[in-house]
Amino acid sequence: MRHQSLYRAYRPHTFKEIVGQEEVVTPLQSQLENKKIGHAYLFAGSRGLGKTSIARIFASELKIHERDVYELDAASNNGVDEMRNLNDSIYTLPFASEYKMYILDEAHMLSKGAWNALLKTLEEPPQHVIIVLATTELDKVPETVRSRCQVFVFKKPTRQGLAKLVQDVSKKEGVTIEPAAAELIALLGDGSYRDALSVLEKALSVGDGKTLSREQTEQATGAPRHALVHGLVEALSFGDTGKALLTIHTAEEGNIDMQLYLMLVLEYTRQILLIRHAPDLQKEIQSELGEDAYKEAKAISDAKDSFLTHSTLAVFLDAAARIRFSPVPALPLELAVLAISRQD
Repeated sequence: MRHQSLYRAYRPHTFKEIVGQEEVVTPLQSQLENKKIGHAYLFAGSRGLGKTSIARIFASELKIHERDVYELDAASNNGVDEMRNLNDSIYTLPFASEYKMYILDEAHMLSKGAWNALLKTLEEPPQHVIIVLATTELDKVPETVRSRCQVFVFKKPTRQGLAKLVQDVSKKEGVTIEPAAAELIALLGDGSYRDALSVLEKALSVGDGKTLSREQTEQATGAPRHALVHGLVEALSFGDTGKALLTIHTAEEGNIDMQLYLMLVLEYTRQILLIRHAPDLQKEIQSELGEDAYKEAKAISDAKDSFLTHSTLAVFLDAAARIRFSPVPALPLELAVLAISRQD
């Protein structure tokens, strides 16, 4: 049998299964209940948030037969001719439904001529037509188009929300996942449901099919080992600049993605400072890190002579803004270490 990706296998099929998009789902459900359906919708938000999935669910709730749902990739069908063909097809009646729905994905890729060709149709489509435009770049959609659509902006999920999704899907797959592994996958998912499940799928490929640890996740995804993250932060806490720089060099020699490494270092430092200054969050952080990593973090947090402060986080944040454009990937992190040491 052909393998089905986790994202496809667990794609939501009803509004009840949609997580974290209440500002989109609630108005659409209200329109369905009141039978006040719009003629043009614009779904905007970053990748992997369920824009096309919600469009398909909306079509299903309207009882639109699959033969009357048309999906078009605007990235590869972005010319005037394609829009003219679409305009022509719009006026034909549905095969087996009250409505026809046209879903244009990556709509921001349409050319200026294509937008102009579509504009009149967006303004006055036939009664039986619903048009849904989906885009990851709302600012590239002309204002004349936006004004003719109901605009819904999709929210990125929180990391806690992504971690819960990862845990729920793992459970459905019959796998017990460590909370620390779920947290790492959520971090690597970068605010995308689809990306988080893709990372989970990759991580599950190295496991035994029953459990998934953080170490296995690191191995599968190429994420920096926690020991390298802890080693750098611990060295900074002790004021050992040489050891901190050596740890960065070790990570670099291991072909670690420096941008990801810095992100994990930044998050770990944040967790240590939260343990120190927000006792009520300690149980939550313990769950995120796992027992062993939490004990290490707590030891750094409790150290009376620790050099880690809020200024450390500020320096790391500056480095994170620069690292993407650095010709030497490790350099912003090394400069951050030197800046922190100078402050100490």
